[in-house]
Amino acid sequence: MNIQFDRFYRYADFTKILQDFASEFPHIISLQSIGRSYEGRDIWLVTATNTATGTAEDKPAFWIDANIHASEVAGSVACLYFINRLTAEYGRNADITRCLDTRALYICPRINPDGAEWALADTPKIIRSSTRPYPYDEEQIDGLDIGDVDGDGRILSMRVQDPNGHWKPHPGEPRLMIAREPTEAGGTYYRILPEGTLTNYDGIGIKVNKDKQGLDLNRNFPAGWRQEFEQTGAGPYPASEPEVRAVVDFITRHNNIGSGLSFHTWSGVLLRPYSIQSDDEMPAEDLWTYQKVGKKGTEITGYPNISVYHEFRYHPKDVITGTFDWIYEHLGMFEWTIEIWCPMREAGLKDYKYIDWFRDHPVEDDLKMLEWADRELKGKGYIDWYKFTHPQLGEVELGGWDKIYSFRNPPPHLLEKELAKFPDWLIYQALISPKLELLEAKADKIGADTWRIRLAVHNTGWLPSYVTKLALKRKMTRGVVAEIELPDGAELVTGKARELLEELEGRAYKQSQMSFWIDTTPTADRVKVEWVVKAKAGSVLKLLAKHDRAGAVRVELKLE
Repeated sequence: MNIQFDRFYRYADFTKILQDFASEFPHIISLQSIGRSYEGRDIWLVTATNTATGTAEDKPAFWIDANIHASEVAGSVACLYFINRLTAEYGRNADITRCLDTRALYICPRINPDGAEWALADTPKIIRSSTRPYPYDEEQIDGLDIGDVDGDGRILSMRVQDPNGHWKPHPGEPRLMIAREPTEAGGTYYRILPEGTLTNYDGIGIKVNKDKQGLDLNRNFPAGWRQEFEQTGAGPYPASEPEVRAVVDFITRHNNIGSGLSFHTWSGVLLRPYSIQSDDEMPAEDLWTYQKVGKKGTEITGYPNISVYHEFRYHPKDVITGTFDWIYEHLGMFEWTIEIWCPMREAGLKDYKYIDWFRDHPVEDDLKMLEWADRELKGKGYIDWYKFTHPQLGEVELGGWDKIYSFRNPPPHLLEKELAKFPDWLIYQALISPKLELLEAKADKIGADTWRIRLAVHNTGWLPSYVTKLALKRKMTRGVVAEIELPDGAELVTGKARELLEELEGRAYKQSQMSFWIDTTPTADRVKVEWVVKAKAGSVLKLLAKHDRAGAVRVELKLE
């Protein structure tokens, strides 16, 4: 397949690419719709696994999604890039081959196709998330509506000269607007407004209108959901929106999913739970695992790995809830969010601090950013101020950062370089999942047509079968289930046709070899079950061992 990774795809083209993957690589890629969006578009899900080695449902699975926020379209292309790596390198790359042979990947590359379609339209409309009006459907009757007022396809800023304005040109770089000093007077000052048009302007007051489409789908998940008065955009009730409901329904019906990851933009950071409370409240083993996996992510991607609660809050007195952290907080699955792209880091800023930087930073940072934009974005990132006769304000100037081009997603010519950072970490996370494998299956004859059957399995994955200590504490999983199926005429003498066995440990929670704690359960990754069966020689028994999150082992055992 020939996919260009220097562009963002609209829905029809995006759908065609996914269909082509499924058509060209049917042995490892399948495509289905898990629901429909508010405007009726299919929400596509790719299942990636080698079907010759078993069904997806019989394998431990890793979830990946993207583009829940309307304009964060780089995430959907990151999913395409990942699928392309899987199909191109299966059979040639050892880790990718082992991953698809032994695991399943569920990839939902565009949760919010409606919002993405608005963002990618010829005349784009940038909203936070869903296109459904919320909480009210009336149009604003006054105020400033953000939009492309001069028809050039960009949404910039407007500066209006005002003796009481907050901003002034930088003395050495007049394109750059900097804050006026608190006691400063006597200069040329400006107000800066978003580009847009005003309705019922009285010549005095201006308020910037919120979008009528006020939902944030990443506040609509069940964990920690809060009403509108507590958290804007969360919807009328948890999973009220069809896009979120489709995701919640799929994940809760697929118990083989043990971990998941969401692509967002932008900050150039790997985010982990909690979003609502301190690391002190997390089970210690889960925190240690997050730190270890996060360190690996930083090694591979170059992105810092941080806690949302401790380092990524929009305001120090508030928390973010109702997010995809739901899969950790409610289901006990490990969860990460990749915030793709960091123009500040690209410009060489060393002490860039995510959210805090946007509250305040030295003017030297702005100069570095402007220098980077001139050098790398060739006049498309920061626009020199130019005069425009505004329909309501009269003479203004338009210019400043084209944030949609330079901040919201990687600029197209830098997109593929950024996307190449992520596939190896995704494969790593899939491969550390628990994996149930056969250790032994045998039949010993102990009498006339009487046999002792033994089935032993072990967890060859790094994580335990239950995945997180939070899941174990909340009893979100059960242990290994073993079943025996007898042919006609055979009799089960001892044992039960279905046995519930214990959970299996992995290698994740072992102490150091220098530890003074003794490992009292060195074979906790293994379990066995025995039956006594009365059956004729030559009979074939069917044995099954399965775990919701660790996959299934199926054996046909001939008595001989």
